[in-house]
Amino acid sequence: MSRLQLALNVSNLEEAVSFYTAFFKTEPAKVRAGYANFAIAEPPLKLVLFENLEAPGTINHLGVEVFSSEEVVDATTYLSDQGFETDIEVQTSCWHAVQNKVWVDGPDGSRWEVYTVLSDVPASESATEDELCCVPERLSISAKPAACC
Repeated sequence: MSRLQLALNVSNLEEAVSFYTAFFKTEPAKVRAGYANFAIAEPPLKLVLFENLEAPGTINHLGVEVFSSEEVVDATTYLSDQGFETDIEVQTSCWHAVQNKVWVDGPDGSRWEVYTVLSDVPASESATEDELCCVPERLSISAKPAACC
């Protein structure tokens, strides 16, 4: 099982959380400074909001949330076999969660990830701003994964 992830830049996090709570009839799963996410059952969607005053109303990135590391490995193999250059992140702490993920570039500059959440990072252990945004290293499927962030 998996669900689509849509990560949006918003100008006002509080206003966006209020709108999406009403729109999807679902409270957010996590809210942190400048960040919120929703785990929506119907339609199956992971909605992630990033407060970004410089690019509100735009897509931050797209993804597919899967529920095991094995599914991330399978996706990595498949995407590599399709000829995509993959960016692999293993046990990376990014945006308030520890995750395994693979990134590929899509058409027109889009950025896609397939990921699984390994654990939550509690609000009391909030990361610094530098630790919030992962910039994955370019790795091939055969390369030894390295931690980023």
